[in-house]
Amino acid sequence: MALSDIDMTEAKYFDLNNEINIPKNGQIQLNKDQEALADFLKTNVEPNTKRFASVEERLNWLMDNDYLERGFIEQYSMDFINRLYDFLKAADFHFHSFMAAYKFYAQYALRTNDKEYYLENYIDRVAMNALYLAGGDEELAMDLADELIHQRYQPATPTFLNVGRKRRGEFVSCFEIQSTDNMNTIGRTINSALQLSKIGGGVGINLTNLREAGAPIKKIKGAASGVVPVMKLLEDAFSYSNQLGQRQGAGVVYLSVFHPDIISFLAAKKENADEKIRLKTLSLGITVPDKFYELVEADAKMALFSPYDVERVYGEPFAYVDITAEYDKLVANPEITKYWVNARELEDEISKLQQESGYPYIVNVDTENAANPVNGKIIMSNLCSEIAQVQSPSVVADDQSYETLGTDVSCNLGSTNVANLMESPDFGRSVRAMMRALTHISDIEHLTVVPSIRKGNDLYHSVGLGAMGLHGFLAKHHIQYGSPVAIEFTSVYFMLLNYWSLVASNELAKEKGESFFEFDKSTYADGSYFDKYLEKDWGPKSDLVKQLFAGFFMPGPADWAALKEKVQRDGLYNAYRMAVAPNGSTSYIGDSTSSLHPIINRIEERQEKMIGKIYYPAPYLDNDTMPYYKSAYDTDMRSVIDTYAAAQQHVDQSLSMTLFMRSTIPAGMYEWKEGRTDKMTTRDLNILRHYAHQKGIKSIYYIRTFTDDSAEIGANQCESCVI
Repeated sequence: MALSDIDMTEAKYFDLNNEINIPKNGQIQLNKDQEALADFLKTNVEPNTKRFASVEERLNWLMDNDYLERGFIEQYSMDFINRLYDFLKAADFHFHSFMAAYKFYAQYALRTNDKEYYLENYIDRVAMNALYLAGGDEELAMDLADELIHQRYQPATPTFLNVGRKRRGEFVSCFEIQSTDNMNTIGRTINSALQLSKIGGGVGINLTNLREAGAPIKKIKGAASGVVPVMKLLEDAFSYSNQLGQRQGAGVVYLSVFHPDIISFLAAKKENADEKIRLKTLSLGITVPDKFYELVEADAKMALFSPYDVERVYGEPFAYVDITAEYDKLVANPEITKYWVNARELEDEISKLQQESGYPYIVNVDTENAANPVNGKIIMSNLCSEIAQVQSPSVVADDQSYETLGTDVSCNLGSTNVANLMESPDFGRSVRAMMRALTHISDIEHLTVVPSIRKGNDLYHSVGLGAMGLHGFLAKHHIQYGSPVAIEFTSVYFMLLNYWSLVASNELAKEKGESFFEFDKSTYADGSYFDKYLEKDWGPKSDLVKQLFAGFFMPGPADWAALKEKVQRDGLYNAYRMAVAPNGSTSYIGDSTSSLHPIINRIEERQEKMIGKIYYPAPYLDNDTMPYYKSAYDTDMRSVIDTYAAAQQHVDQSLSMTLFMRSTIPAGMYEWKEGRTDKMTTRDLNILRHYAHQKGIKSIYYIRTFTDDSAEIGANQCESCVI
């Protein structure tokens, strides 16, 4: 039976998987998931996979029939490719859940043009990634094969899916662009959004520089329409450029909380907004300087400043002005138009919208810039809020050419799998291989449709190595999420990622004879980046964490001092190295919990288009680990913030942190509720945002709310950007 003829909803494996959700004798039937997996492989995968007599015959057929590129294959001898395949087969890889296998074959496996037969299995996709990402280096290819087949490393979906394919999408699918305050740049921004959406991109767009509604145009007062009409144009652009009709484009717009249009910006996402302005699919994010928190805490009125006037006075776009440092001067300057609001009332409006929709994302922009090691200004983030990189504005001429070409951002991501990387025979070697894989994508990706993004990539070589599977690892070792031991482990793990990613980037700079743009103006070059690692030992302190890292090389102050000397002498190739994404399909393939946050359910329910509901048991779930798998909705969000803060102190970019709230908060979860079960209020979200800011959190992604009628608000994620 051909693949396209199978009625997925009638398959036995579907029924077997669904039996997980039906307890028997008070026990979860976890064995049913293994039965579903076995049946799926036997009845779906095996009979619908095209067979070849040898690896060589298969590769030649795929190249001859335009399924695979030739260039990357021909960098290697067939003898080496056979040895790599022998190594992969000897690893004896098996999927650990039905969800993992289903996700791989439904979304990642190469198929015939008529989609009737699979042309690769998991080993084949791993082999293509290892060969492609190694760029002809046989030793690196074997190292990457080792990391991938043991699922210690997972490239982001665009990379893992597309490498090696003759007909493919881009290897990177998450981008940041910005607009300045003139019609030429606005037009170029909308066109860039169209072009990036066409190739499957998720796009972050900064609108902070645009003049407010009612501002003058050519000295005519009241002429400007403000940011909301531009937002509507962008939403329509993403809907129109919908990736061959297969999926809507996805974008987020960012605005400074000090922009005069901030109230109308937030109101456009409300359910009861006028249809003329209501945004249905466009995501919202706000950039929040420290001054906002200060004004809220003082219960003060706050000034919103005209971007047009600020740019005229300061000679640079509004987003690039340090509001916290300049606030009093801006207030005192009579040349700058100001609009006044109450800071706490504005904060309540933010929380109300988060309760209703999950938006806006929060970017603590001063926190990001204070920790930024690279010369320049961070003004926004991406569609999942984990990217924090410098940008510079462009100037666009009347013919839409660039008078000044600025720099924008592409998000080149991959994740370590915490539980599996902790079992690596050589943690440092593993991370160095991962960094080289990410850097290879950065070096070969030349996005011509948006020149500012290409320029940013070419100058900075930025990548984002992250992590997933933290909760699964902790449960496996009988450690409660958010406990002091868990937080200590998180800090040590990310300290090691930071150290070895620096080692790898330093090695690349030395080999290539090149550092990222303006390395000499970075805190790496002056050495101050390393101060905190020289002042204390960041290694494990508790007996349990020492036990978890037994046998690991643990860099102390002397090792950091030696690394500092190498970096100052030879430089770094990558301006940015680390970022933690929310993780989507790839966490299922890796049989991992997502990102660093707690699980939502011990048995997660997913709605899949072709097959209906699929149930995914948490990794390592059994009677012994069950007590360590508490739902995110039953977890004090301060423990989540503490966990992310422990990682953040070692991550040069940001972490995509989601907060999970119940509409009715259990008694005793938060002491400001005085032990009562009570409705979630705007005050609860206000308190948590301030707590996150105080803990050094750079960004907050969604607020997901579990309502009394069992619905989730803010639960949708952009598939373009979640890895």
